[in-house]
Amino acid sequence: MPFHRVAEMQDVKDLYSPTFLKQVTGEYVKIGVVTLAVGEEPPPHYHPNEEQFNYILQGRIRMYLGGEVQVVEPGDLVHIPRGTRHGMKILAGPMVFLNVKSPIGGGPLSSDYNEAPDAHEIRRLLGHD
Repeated sequence: MPFHRVAEMQDVKDLYSPTFLKQVTGEYVKIGVVTLAVGEEPPPHYHPNEEQFNYILQGRIRMYLGGEVQVVEPGDLVHIPRGTRHGMKILAGPMVFLNVKSPIGGGPLSSDYNEAPDAHEIRRLLGHD
């Protein structure tokens, strides 16, 4: 069905956090509405096979992306190229964002997840430790 009412979609459990999200998978792209409470941030990671776009709808985060740290707020659009390490710390929640990934069409949004080898350092830069 080409029409999806997010409020009526079933929650899907994310693989790498306590988060539940609403997701639709197409042939070449997957899209989801992700809601994270303060403290539910996934560990810093990267996606070797897919690029990602996040459009921020609600909340405020400090985000690490490929060596740069920025504060991201509603109305911001973040592009995460394939293979780029990224992570976040929620500053004001809940954090709600539209997540779009391509080219992988199947599986959950986090199926191409690989923990960053320097995850501890990224978490420190974000203010987790």
